[in-house]
Amino acid sequence: MTKRGSNDDARPRRALRGRAGRMQGGRGSGRAARGAVRLWGRHAVAAALANPERQHRRLWATREAVAALDGELPADFPLEWADGADLARLVARDAPHQGLVLECEPLADIDLDDMLSGDPARPLVILDQVTDPHNLGAILRSAAAFDAAALITQDRHAPAESGVVAKSASGALEVVPWVRVVNLARALDDIAHAGYWRIGLAGESELPLARALPQGAVALVLGAEGEGLRHNIALHCDVLARLPISKAVESLNVSNAAAIALYAIAVRNGEAGG
Repeated sequence: MTKRGSNDDARPRRALRGRAGRMQGGRGSGRAARGAVRLWGRHAVAAALANPERQHRRLWATREAVAALDGELPADFPLEWADGADLARLVARDAPHQGLVLECEPLADIDLDDMLSGDPARPLVILDQVTDPHNLGAILRSAAAFDAAALITQDRHAPAESGVVAKSASGALEVVPWVRVVNLARALDDIAHAGYWRIGLAGESELPLARALPQGAVALVLGAEGEGLRHNIALHCDVLARLPISKAVESLNVSNAAAIALYAIAVRNGEAGG
């Protein structure tokens, strides 16, 4: 890899490969420097660069990928040129980096109270021990698509902010507030006190989601695949509802279920199909 403006590609690239290997802790680990997050892929990186709340450390990129950013990269940004083989060393094995790897600071913590005084037409999405980063990223993407106010998870038993989450979210990690709470049941109590109707998705419920939707603010609660909502979290919902899927299918992926439920809320609000 070479820094921007260098005319000597080969020698600096060999040197930086050695440094990158030591920094990652091994080939293909994709491990960022201490305290940092490493993002990759066109949409994830472009969204992070456009997010004024992000603090960036450096960008490794191919010249073609930077050209495709179409002016989104500031002239004085810390950039080091790389080829595909270089970039593959900086990310998780077989990760689709698309010529861009960005190292930056994690997003700042967000307080739940700050999310409870917004537009009541915008739903909250609460995840109960959904641990797959691909699912969480896909849910973030749906939350952005259907204008959810925030995603809420526990600070434990949930994925950390990562390149996998960001790539799956396709830019939505930068636009949907992600609130981490210590106690999810207590957070649901606070959400109820703020006037939200808490709907837990549960395949065993007899009540279809469309009949469970109120006219006011909605908090959508989803559990992990297979296990579903934990008993205590289900007790902290105002109602449990199901998606009306065919009996030929036992269940839906949690990210698909979230997308369908968010669409149903948008339909109720008269916002879909416009």
